Amino acid sequence: MYASREDIGYDFGDDSKVGSKPVKPNPNIDGGWAWMIVLSSFLVHILIMGSQMALGILNMEWLEEFNQSRGLTAWVSSLSMGITLIVGPFIGLFISMCGCRTTAIIGGILNALGWILSAYASNVHYLFLTFGVTAGIGSGMVYLPAVVMVGQYFQNRRALAQGLSTTGTGFGAFLMTALLKHLCTEFGWRNAMFIQGAISLNLCVCGALMRPLSPKELREKYVVGNDSEENQAKALSQSTETIKSNGVLGEEPDKKEEAANEEVLDSVQHIEIGGKSGSGRSMYGLRLFKTVSQLTVTVRKGFALWYSSYFGAASLFTNRVFVAFIIWALFAYSSFVIPFIHLPEIVKQYKLSRQDNVFPLTSIIAIVHIFGKVILGIISDLPCISTWNVFLMANFTLVTCILTLPLMQTYIGLAVVCALIGFSSGYFSLMPVVTEDLVGTKHLANAYGIIICANGISALFGPPFAGWIYDITQKYDFSFYIAGLLYMVGIIFLLIQPCIQKKQSREKSTEEAQV
Repeated sequence: MYASREDIGYDFGDDSKVGSKPVKPNPNIDGGWAWMIVLSSFLVHILIMGSQMALGILNMEWLEEFNQSRGLTAWVSSLSMGITLIVGPFIGLFISMCGCRTTAIIGGILNALGWILSAYASNVHYLFLTFGVTAGIGSGMVYLPAVVMVGQYFQNRRALAQGLSTTGTGFGAFLMTALLKHLCTEFGWRNAMFIQGAISLNLCVCGALMRPLSPKELREKYVVGNDSEENQAKALSQSTETIKSNGVLGEEPDKKEEAANEEVLDSVQHIEIGGKSGSGRSMYGLRLFKTVSQLTVTVRKGFALWYSSYFGAASLFTNRVFVAFIIWALFAYSSFVIPFIHLPEIVKQYKLSRQDNVFPLTSIIAIVHIFGKVILGIISDLPCISTWNVFLMANFTLVTCILTLPLMQTYIGLAVVCALIGFSSGYFSLMPVVTEDLVGTKHLANAYGIIICANGISALFGPPFAGWIYDITQKYDFSFYIAGLLYMVGIIFLLIQPCIQKKQSREKSTEEAQV
């Protein structure tokens, strides 16, 4: 059923500033180079998220090699997954200063280095540093730009574009599971990690494809987006209270910062003009000074935007529904990660290895996950459907599957539940869309960085917690039950906060009408 912006307690800012003069759509918005951005993001999801979803294979190799407890060994995978997401807010600072392209290329080099160094691990603690921290930070530096760039290049087809790009996680989980199995069998896990490190250098190519939009192109996107009634009807904007009390996020600080930046660059320009008659050495010094000044201006501007988003008067945390979204993210991701890390062990425990070798349960999740992301993206882009409602329904389905998975002890039963987990977890493609609707495109990098940071905390502690519970009870049942219940708490926060927001908005409207 269609849910308008009033139904969930949101209001829009004044669009009167947008002129009525028709603006010619930019061919690169929702088309043209935008599809190359989708391809780049798709490959990033294969190489990063897909590889992380296949870590159950390496986890079994590490258990056998180092002979440590399941809880301790699971920390390697958890650190890699968790740090990839936890560094989100700091990667947002990098993006504000350097841009998505540079950030992604540096991250690709760092990720490959982490895989290669891990091939020489002598113990689990060594893997904590090389694979967990080094590869994890590198993954985060590529992952966030890949998501943000898709949000920048798409307006009318955001959900579909994010769905197509994030299907790389499903393809990657399927491909990387088969690849790592083959490499570990043929060459051993050490050589497998070395080869995977070489493959990960392709992340630098993906980063090079992330051509930034010019300020003019971004303005055209905003104007065209504001002229579209369909997008307005489906968007989730900031709450009325936040907009009235703080104004547009970061608008005034940006103006002051730009004025200061212009003064710096003007002074440099005057010096350069005055020094043209000087020697070649002087001109070289002036050019170097100009480059440093421009770099300083860029860093100052990026830091100002990052700081105002988190700590300024118009902080993202003043948006109550966004805060509820963060609380949900703290509990949600572990419910999806735990099955991927521990399913191979569960299959072995239930003596279902023969069937699982024919068609692994993790591959079932991965394949159906692909269709789930695309189908949920297409449904969410329909004019009569609310993205928010689709997002909530998928969450309810996933938490139900997590709670019922321990009850299935046959391969068919586990396969059905895994298929449902794969489809419902397709809501991951809607997370950037919902986040952008909450805070706007300008603050998407910082806001989504916070969300994936919360997801990272969830991923960091989820699998080790499940392994620790197993070490105590010799069963995984309680791990899934506790994870499912915590997940349900997060969903309740998502349901309650918009209702409170809606009630407060109506009460304010009534008071204003009476006055």
